Amino acid sequence: MLDKLEFFIALARERHFGRAAEQLGITQPTLSAGIKQLEDQLGVMLVMRGSRFQGLTPEGVQVLQWAKRIVGDARAMKEEMRAARHGLSGHIRIAAIPTALAMVARLTTPFREKHPGVTFSILSRTSIEVLTLLGNFDIDAGITYLDNEPLGRVSRVPLYNERYQLITAMGNPYSDRDRVTWAEVSRLPLCLLTPDMQNRRIIDQHLTEAGVEVRPTLESNSMIVLFSHIRTGKWSSIMPLNLAETFGFAEPIRAIPIVEPNASHAVGLVAASREPHTPLVSALLEEAMTLAGAFKVKD
Repeated sequence: MLDKLEFFIALARERHFGRAAEQLGITQPTLSAGIKQLEDQLGVMLVMRGSRFQGLTPEGVQVLQWAKRIVGDARAMKEEMRAARHGLSGHIRIAAIPTALAMVARLTTPFREKHPGVTFSILSRTSIEVLTLLGNFDIDAGITYLDNEPLGRVSRVPLYNERYQLITAMGNPYSDRDRVTWAEVSRLPLCLLTPDMQNRRIIDQHLTEAGVEVRPTLESNSMIVLFSHIRTGKWSSIMPLNLAETFGFAEPIRAIPIVEPNASHAVGLVAASREPHTPLVSALLEEAMTLAGAFKVKD
């Protein structure tokens, strides 16, 4: 039954028989037959069928939660047995919000020094996508905001607080200041992340609280694009302090604290809430707690 449950999870995620079959590496008839066999075994209809996928039945929605739990437990058991035989090894998939990507190496590098048999995939995703991927078992862990929007049932390790800076070239307005207000920042030509990013929603929230509205002259979902435009001296941006430090901004670029309010938001590692975690995820959570201690000392 386990393979049929994996078929069902893939179909619920893709909401299309053809795409789900392709993602699973099987034919569409094989997928359809597997779903039908699962329905026969459980004695309920799981999928509303027509000329195309039309959604899950109420029973299908219930079964999907059980399917995720059962498949997750089976994967955890296999990984634990592999770790018992060969030591910790395998592949860890992490999705991180763009503003946290620069610090991921501080987590993965010491982890792999301790466990050289482990490899990584690191994806850049929005906070909503991080949680969706986690719920669908498409990633093992995520790095995202912890305190701004609902996370649902996840295990979490707070890593650091994101604080915001005006990033601007020397000679631009306010570039000679030691601090600047959110209201003042709104008057500059800004390049910011796109509105689907939680960082952008946070920035918009603080600007609204300051009684102003910002209309950025450039938007991108890439921090590299923002960085390159700041370098021209024609744009300014709002970035977290830790990210500005990672990029190594130096003259003629300045990072100036933004106040009124002096805002910060928690960023941390999240994993699916389950006991026990797989050995890989357990070790990653432990490494995150070590990293959190290092951030705390720095603060």
